[in-house]
Amino acid sequence: MARVEAGFLLRRLQDGEMLAMPHSRPMPSVGARCHELRILDADSNWRIVYRIDRDAIVLLEVFRKTTEQTPSRVIATCRRRLKAYDEA
Repeated sequence: MARVEAGFLLRRLQDGEMLAMPHSRPMPSVGARCHELRILDADSNWRIVYRIDRDAIVLLEVFRKTTEQTPSRVIATCRRRLKAYDEA
């Protein structure tokens, strides 16, 4: 079920819709225009960190949320991937 919901929300983003809570929230700790999709599953909470660019939705990380705060390793991974993407 979570995969279907994630696909549905990503399609809405691709269509230019700006999502807000409870589906998405800003992630300024990762970078400008970065957000977190919030996917609820029967036994897990999933997150998809993404950035909205003019011509693309850049997916940075998918992880299971197990704590209240986003783990620092996830934020560091997202920043590293953004840097590599922007330099390419």
